[in-house]
Amino acid sequence: MIARTPYPELPGELTAELREAGLDPQAVHAAVAAALEEDLPGDGDDVTSNSTIAADARGTADFAAREPGTVAGLAVAAIVFAYVMGDDVEIEDRVADGTRVATGDAVMRVSGPVRGLLTAERTALNFACHLSGVATATAAWVDALSGTRARVLDTRKTLPGLRALQKYAVRCGGGVNHRFSLSDMAMVKDNHVIAAGGVVPALEAVRAAHPAVPVEVEVTDLGQLRELLDAGCERILLDNMDDATMAEAVKITDGRASLEASGGLTLERAREVALTGVDFISVGALTHSVRVFDIGMDLGEG
Repeated sequence: MIARTPYPELPGELTAELREAGLDPQAVHAAVAAALEEDLPGDGDDVTSNSTIAADARGTADFAAREPGTVAGLAVAAIVFAYVMGDDVEIEDRVADGTRVATGDAVMRVSGPVRGLLTAERTALNFACHLSGVATATAAWVDALSGTRARVLDTRKTLPGLRALQKYAVRCGGGVNHRFSLSDMAMVKDNHVIAAGGVVPALEAVRAAHPAVPVEVEVTDLGQLRELLDAGCERILLDNMDDATMAEAVKITDGRASLEASGGLTLERAREVALTGVDFISVGALTHSVRVFDIGMDLGEG
């Protein structure tokens, strides 16, 4: 049986760390609990570990990067171990989320009951490897944009239920978060423009209904851009434009609005797009199709 440690009994330094990082510790605890429920539904046991490992066996496991990259989610992994083993676990030498690591670098050491270590292993790695993958991908874009004015943005193309954690990982990689929800910012896309009868009517409709909410409007040509600039739109998304058209959009805008490039962008093209002078480049692939980062857990012998 695992401890299933309730939220109030989690280590205070861990919950404080999550809060300072912009995460809701209770939501993280709930995500961890839901993940463990998948592995151990109801009162289920880890039948493999409980059959092969003595109940009193204790050990230490080292976590190490198996490739170069940027780590994120190690604090969440620590919550997993605390959830499984309560206060009967010790975590040492955990590197800070956002740290760039090389192949073979140790990122965390965990000591406690061996049964608990192995029961928690996969869930802890699922969080840490996925979030480190997001951070690593983001850092690659940040590197590609280095020396330009452009910043890389995430999107709402996130895994259901993991948005806050994925956007946290983007921050760990040096990226910038776009809106978190449909209510904290208006994003007028092509279908909204069609329904409203044009980019300016759509902009004015949002302003009338929600005057305090920031508004960004998508354009597909320079004519729409000019219309929005005349209407005082402060944030404009350039959708699927080639580099020459984006450069012309920057020239026309002349600092009157921030410009975001979006649509079909690749890391190989990143710098070319940034050199057009846009302010932001939004990349859905940071979260919707990122490759996991390889972290391994090795149990010490004896």
